[in-house]
Amino acid sequence: MSEKSQEQENNLIKEERFKRVASRRVKEILNKMRLLKNCANNNNYSYSGEQANKIVSTIDAEWKKVKSEFDNSKPKKEFSL
Repeated sequence: MSEKSQEQENNLIKEERFKRVASRRVKEILNKMRLLKNCANNNNYSYSGEQANKIVSTIDAEWKKVKSEFDNSKPKKEFSL
C-alpha cells in the first residue's frame, strides 16, 4: 500500500471515529441541557437571578471555548520528503 493510500485510509478511520464519538457526546450534552432546563421550573425550584446568570454565563463561556477550538483547528501537515 502506498503512503498516500495509507494516509487516506487513516483519515477515513479518524473521520469515522470522530463521527461516532462526536455524535454520542452531542446527544449526551443535549440531554443534559434538557435536564438542566427543568431546573428553570419555578413550580419545582427556587433560585435567584444571580444563580441563573451564573449557570448561563458558565455554560456560555465553556461553549465559546469549544467553538474557538473548532474554528481554530486546522489539519496539521506533517513534514515529508
